This record gives sequence, C-alpha cells and structure tokens, in this order.
Amino acid sequence: MKLSKITLGVAACALAFLTSCEKQLEEYNPSGLTADAVYTTPAGFESLVNAAYSYTRWWYGKEDGISMSEMGTDLWLRGAGDVNPDLTEYTTLQSSSRAVESLWGKLYTAVNLCNAGISRVGNSGMTDAQKTVREGELRFLRAFYYWHIVETWGGVHFTTTETSGVQTTSNRTPVDTFYKQIVEDLTVAVANLPNTTTDYGRVTKPAAEAFLAKIYLTRGDNQQAATLAQKVISGYNFTLLPRYADLWSMTNLENREIVWAVNYTKELTLNDRVDNTLYPDGHSRGGNNGHLMWLMKYDDQPGMVRDVANGRPFNRFMPTKFLLNLFDETKDSRYAASFRTVWLANTAVAGRFAVGDTAILATKKAIPASVQTSKKYVTYDVNTIYNANGTAKNRLQYVCLRKFEDPTRPTIQEEQSARDAYVIRLADVYLMAAEAQFKLGNTAQATTLINTVRERAALPGKAADMRITASNLSLDFILDERARELAGEQVRWFDLKRTNKLVERVKANNPEAGASIQAYHTVRPIPQRQLDAILNKEEFTQNPSYR
Repeated sequence: MKLSKITLGVAACALAFLTSCEKQLEEYNPSGLTADAVYTTPAGFESLVNAAYSYTRWWYGKEDGISMSEMGTDLWLRGAGDVNPDLTEYTTLQSSSRAVESLWGKLYTAVNLCNAGISRVGNSGMTDAQKTVREGELRFLRAFYYWHIVETWGGVHFTTTETSGVQTTSNRTPVDTFYKQIVEDLTVAVANLPNTTTDYGRVTKPAAEAFLAKIYLTRGDNQQAATLAQKVISGYNFTLLPRYADLWSMTNLENREIVWAVNYTKELTLNDRVDNTLYPDGHSRGGNNGHLMWLMKYDDQPGMVRDVANGRPFNRFMPTKFLLNLFDETKDSRYAASFRTVWLANTAVAGRFAVGDTAILATKKAIPASVQTSKKYVTYDVNTIYNANGTAKNRLQYVCLRKFEDPTRPTIQEEQSARDAYVIRLADVYLMAAEAQFKLGNTAQATTLINTVRERAALPGKAADMRITASNLSLDFILDERARELAGEQVRWFDLKRTNKLVERVKANNPEAGASIQAYHTVRPIPQRQLDAILNKEEFTQNPSYR
C-alpha cells in the first residue's frame, strides 16, 4: 500500500505546537492534547512520522520546488506564465522572493518534526523493531531536508533539538557542520532501514545508500560515492526499464527503476491541499502539479480545445535551445519520450482539419516558410520560438516537456495529479557512479556506466551508435548526459552547483539567466521575514550581495 494518506487525527493539535515558530501565531488547541500525550502512543507517533514525510510534497512535484531546483540553470527559460522569474533569470532575486520564503518555512518545520520524532522515539510505545525503523526514516528525512537547506542557503540556522513556541534567535552554522550531521543521520538510516517496504513511499536502505552516495559526491569523497552507488546498482532488485518512455506512463509509476519517490494518492481528497492544519496558506495545489507547468498554450490554436489528454497549460517553463540540441533524436529515444512536438486536432475545422489530423507542430528545426505555408497545420519552428541569440521570441508556443503529463485526471480543470515524483531512480545512480569514477580517474569504468544508461535510451537498432568511448568523457559530457536523462526531474540546479559549473554553464548556454547570474547566486537569499523576526540581527545576517 502507498504511504499516501498523511494520518493526523488527534495529533494535528499537538503538531501545531511544533510548527508555531514558522507561523508566529498563537495556536488554539481545543482538545487540550499535547505532543507529550500524543507521541507516547504508537498511533500518535506514526502520525508524526507520516507528517514528517508530507513536507517532501512541498518541494517535489510542486511549482516552487521546480523553480528552485530546475530554473536558473542551463536548461530552461521562463514561459509566459512563470510566477517565479526571480529564480528563473536572477534579475530580481532578493529576500522578498515568495517561493524562497515559502520553502524556507516548510523545510525548517519539517526539520523540527524530525528532531521531535528522533528525540521522542524511545517513548513512543512501539516495539524495539518498529522504533529502529522509524528512527531510520526520521534520520533520513532530517538529512534530506537539511541537504536542501544547506545547498540552497549555505551555512544558516542549524539545530538537532526540538523547539516549540516562537524562536527569536537564529545561528549561523558552518556548512561542514550540516554535512557532518547529514552523513551521521544517513549512516544511521542505512543501518536501521529494511531493504524493501510494502508501504510504498517509505524510505529503504538502498534509498538511504543512494542519497548518501550523492552526499559523498557533493563533498568530494568520490570513492565512498562510487562504492555506495555501485552497491545500489548491484545489490538489490532494481533495474533500468527496457524503454525510457515507460517511466512516464501513469500505469507504471511503481516500477523497478524507482529507488525512492515522493508519492501522491489517486484519491485526490487525501492529498495535502485539503489539510488546513499542515497547509494553511493554500499554495500547495494538492497533488503533483508538474503536469501544469511545462505545457504551452495550445488551446487557442485552430483545431484545438482544452481537454484532459492534452492537459491544462500554465506555460510556466520552456526549454533552452541548448537543451533541445543536446539530443540526437535519430538515435536517442529520450527526445520523443521527453518532449511533445505534435498536437492532433481534437475538434474539426471545416476544410482544414478532421479530428486526429496534425494541428500544431513545434520543432527545434528551421522550417522554410514555403514549407510552412504548404501545410494546413500551424508550425512553430526554431526561428519562431527563439531569437538568433537563443532568447525567447515566443513564450506561449514551444516544444514542451511531456514527462509529467497526466491524461488520467478526472476533469479538464483538475490541478492535482496522482503522479509520483521520482526523487532517486536507478539511472541517476548509474550517472552518479560514473561521475565518481571519472573524478577518481577511472575513465573506463565511468564510460561503461554511462553506456549502460545510453544503451537503454537507444532507438531500436541504434545501441552501438549511442555508445561513447573514454575519449568522449569529460565533466561537461556527464552533465550533458544528466540533462538528457533527468531534465525536469528537480536535480539540475544541484548538479551544476555540485560540479562548480553553475555560473559557467548558465552564462554559456542560457542567454537570459546568463546575463544576470553572478558567483553569489550559488546560494539563495535568506527570506526577509526570517531576518525581521529575529533579535540577533548582527549575528544572523543576509547572504552576501542580497538585500
């Protein structure tokens, strides 16, 4: 069964006391229940653990999390509907950023829940075996949330102690201290967690090992990263799916390539949008809403009306020319699996379209005007979509990322999707292992690992053409390969930061964000709300160059 319903019950009132430092409001507790009372029962403690998982849904499969982790990189430009252009282009990124403020608060609330659970698990009333596993889960989650915090903001506030009430001071803690705790927590998680789970969505030993491998890779401990990544590849029952496109089918979400996913439920009423205790500000849009973000405006074109199959287009994000040109679609299946280029008419137009005819073509290629005018369908070619320098000419119609589409939504207007958000999948682990081996100087091993991923991506009969040799290998090639494999999957900003390539590659490949990005953008601004709320303002100051 899925870990899909975040069970709160009587624990909701007690939880309010653990999150009050974020809301900065006095909470009314009509039941009189306290955390001390609730979390000393197995059922009450389970509600804490489930609530700790729920905050992963604020980042993964959500608009603000996508903006924080994919935008402002070499892969994406803003579409006409982008609500976080400060993160996409850096021009106005300051402490007033709405997305930055929202995710700061949610991540620290999540950390506090984990701190509470870790300190209280001994008195939870669970069996010793249950305590061991639940502590492992909470340790993993605390490391997971703290990794997002330290990578996003640098050496900011850190504590492993549960807090309650309004906090009036914050500390500046070195990045090394964060990572020491992250490694310690993940080491405990690896020791405590089972290899598998029947409760889909809970973390497991291989998930903890894969995430710890990423931590070691980030910290430059490449041998540890390589060893752990290889263990995940070889030591469990994971496998690359035979077809890359099959990863994105709504009927195949729980597949053997997924090491860990943030899961959403098909029962949309159980998704977080309706939970006023945990999600009082209403910005979560419930289930996974990635399906909304990448789609172009198609429903004002001849032969097209909005429908479930083609999706609800928020047109927030569009690909850079650089991203589209990374693919050789004559041999790499990932281009067609990742991007939508053709829209079929869903309404007849007399003398022009029958239902099912091609109505729109969006392409990265240049199509001569004479060819375009000879077609009944509308064409948006590279020269229609982009200016010569790669900036966007048309932010409404373009080649669209299609990985997260959901044709199973019940209505045209439905914002929620039951699609799981993949956080760690096996192809990512292969590419992490390849990066570690490359940095160790083991180019032959790195090449073999990358070729495994590329061969899976090959069109029929093209596996040999997809293989590379050690002479092709470089850190930039590895980043290109990660883009081809993982575009849109909320890893890109972290990949570029980890490899010290963020500024260089954005300047080289994204003409819009590249015009504004500076070295200080490798961390985000601390929210002004946080700076205003504390009393030790001289000690806890804004990250350099932000205001």
